[in-house]
Amino acid sequence: MRAVFGLVLVVGMGLAGFAIYMVQGYFQEQNANLELQRAAMELAIPTVDVYAVNRVMEHGEQITMEDTIVIKYAEPFLPEGVFRTEEELFSDGPDELRVVLRQMEPNEPILATKVTAPGEIGGITALLARGMRAFTIEVDVSSGVSGFLNAGDRVDIYWTGRVDGIGGGNNNGEVTQLIQAGIELVAIDQTSDSGRIGARIARTVTVQVTPNQVAALAQAQATGNLSLSLVGREDDTVAGAIEVNQASLLGIVAQAPAPEAQAEETCSIRTRRGAEVIDIAIPCTN
Repeated sequence: MRAVFGLVLVVGMGLAGFAIYMVQGYFQEQNANLELQRAAMELAIPTVDVYAVNRVMEHGEQITMEDTIVIKYAEPFLPEGVFRTEEELFSDGPDELRVVLRQMEPNEPILATKVTAPGEIGGITALLARGMRAFTIEVDVSSGVSGFLNAGDRVDIYWTGRVDGIGGGNNNGEVTQLIQAGIELVAIDQTSDSGRIGARIARTVTVQVTPNQVAALAQAQATGNLSLSLVGREDDTVAGAIEVNQASLLGIVAQAPAPEAQAEETCSIRTRRGAEVIDIAIPCTN
């Protein structure tokens, strides 16, 4: 009996030791998992809730609550002008809706620059900066950059016309001159949507300019032809004074007129011989 009791005791102690070993291993594994979770949480980027659209929203559409969805956005990369609450997006109530100014894709955050103020009309007036005016220029396939213009692009404007007698000399004739540089387009034909894709031949473009520039462009359009040159989106250079006429285009150097030859001074006396009058040359005296 003692032998059996001893064997049972030894087996029990072994089982107890094995159980303790298993429990220690389990707790060590759990502690390791907790450490991994803590490290992952430290590396995780914090997010915030922002309002986005849940479908494609075209220029001119009104945004309702049914068109919005709340998404998570990385807080360190949060763009300026997002709406984080319903009160911010519909600050004047559900009846004063915002109008889309720029096309938006599904799950794209709604930005203040892409929508109007609550109840505001979504026309060109909402796109004009303070003190600026809208001016429309007639274009065709050549002067309008073959239809590759979009609202939001910047262009240089060239004038081609005849200059008669300004400044004298050889200034007469056709001349092409850069008259405005880096002008922003706010609309193409009847739309101010900057999300349009593909080329389309426009008949008019509308630019955002100062009142003085409006007067200059109106005079230029009335007295000659205007052509547009597209400026790259990342181009921050400023074009200088540019003027080309036929002579400079062909490399013709203007020559000064030859001096007029002075006629030799002659002197004579007139004498009469009977009925005949004769001129006789004599040396001139000063």
